[in-house]
Amino acid sequence: MSDDRAFLIRGVDVQQLLEYRKAVIHDSSKADRRPQMSGAWNGDDEAILLFGDKQTTIGGRNHLNAMQTLLASFIACDIDVVAMNASFLGIKIENLVIEASGFFNVQSYIGAAATPGSGYKEIEYKVRLKAQGITEEQVKQLIEKCEKASPVGDSLSRPVPLKLEFITS
Repeated sequence: MSDDRAFLIRGVDVQQLLEYRKAVIHDSSKADRRPQMSGAWNGDDEAILLFGDKQTTIGGRNHLNAMQTLLASFIACDIDVVAMNASFLGIKIENLVIEASGFFNVQSYIGAAATPGSGYKEIEYKVRLKAQGITEEQVKQLIEKCEKASPVGDSLSRPVPLKLEFITS
């Protein structure tokens, strides 16, 4: 496997990833994840989010809001899905862009109406991939991965139970 294939997924060692995939095939628990994150209100209109030693801000005038971040997470996940699977197929990506948009109504969120749900009702997206020599069969495989293997796409496409515990002091 050549070094330029590893480069396709932002410096991730493709051989190492293939070995990990083989280990997961033998023991699916090696693929289990349970991230834990916390967030705090900054007293203004931003949320400060912490994940281990990483910190980011969502909301406010200078950052993506939560719904934009959800769309951004979906795009970022599918970019990773396409880049990783293209590298497995030996496809050298020259350019990869994903564009997405979604519709939602905030009546319930702002308390203007008791309408059901204020989340995305639909999300549309386009993958623009430039790769010399890519075959129709390879494109079909990448489409299937986007539709079936994207963790964020999967989470958005089905009901995910939310278990709320509300603590006051």
